Amino acid sequence: MKFDSDIGKLQRLMAESIAGTSRRNAILSEVRIQPGDTIIDVGCGAGHLLPHLAKAVGGSGTIYGLDPNTDQMEQAKKRCEGFQNIIFLEENADKSDLQDESCDSATSTQALEYIPNVDAALDEITRVMKTGGAFVNISILWDHFKFFGADKKLNDKVHEAFRAHCSHQMLPMELPGKLAHRGFGRIRDKSLAFVITKRDENSPARYTEAVMANFALTQGVTEAEVSDWKSQLEAAEQQGRFGFTSFPVLTVAYLN
Repeated sequence: MKFDSDIGKLQRLMAESIAGTSRRNAILSEVRIQPGDTIIDVGCGAGHLLPHLAKAVGGSGTIYGLDPNTDQMEQAKKRCEGFQNIIFLEENADKSDLQDESCDSATSTQALEYIPNVDAALDEITRVMKTGGAFVNISILWDHFKFFGADKKLNDKVHEAFRAHCSHQMLPMELPGKLAHRGFGRIRDKSLAFVITKRDENSPARYTEAVMANFALTQGVTEAEVSDWKSQLEAAEQQGRFGFTSFPVLTVAYLN
C-alpha cells in the first residue's frame, strides 16, 4: 500500500488514537533504554515514537528514524522539532548507511509486514544492532483483523480486497523463526489484541474504515458497494451491534 498524502493522514490519525498510544507504551515498556543509547526506529512513519525514545536516551544518545516515504518524513520532522538527538534517514529498511553494530536497540511498529523482502530488512536490522541489543516489533495478524456489523457477503468482499494492502498477512507467526535464524534469542511474543465497539474520533476503527474503503476502490470494489458497506457499519453502531477487532503482536528478541 502506498502511503500517499491522504492515506498518510489517516495513518497519522490512527497512530494518535487510543490504539496507537497503547502500542507505543507497549514498546517503551520492553526496550531497556539507557542514557546515551543509540536506537533505530524502522518504518518510523510520522515519528510518533521518536520523541519518547529521544527523551529516554537523553542528549548523549541518538535516535535514528528510518522511513522511505517523503510525506511521512516531513511530518516526523515537524513533530520532532527541538530534538537535537534525532537523525532522519529517508531510506528503505533493507539498506541503510549506518555502521555495523551501531545501534543498541531497534524498534518497528506495523512496518515490516509492508516490506515485500522482509528477510532483507531483518538482515539489515541484524547488521546494525550490537550484540545483546533488543529488537522490539509490533505487527498485525491480518487474518484476525475485521469489522462486524455489515452484511457478511459485502463485508467479506471488502476485507478480501484489503488483503492486497500488505505483503505479509501473518508475519508474527513467522517472525520468531526468522529471528532465531539470524542469531536472536530470548524470543517472546505478547498479544495486544483489542475489540472496539465505537467509531468516535479516538477510535482506530473510524480511521481504519476510511483506509479500507479507499483501498477497496482500487481493488475493483464499486463505489456503491463501498458506500453501502460504510452505511451498514454506521447503522450497526447506532443499533449497538458494531464491532472491530485487531490482533497486533509484540515480539521481543535479543541478538546473541
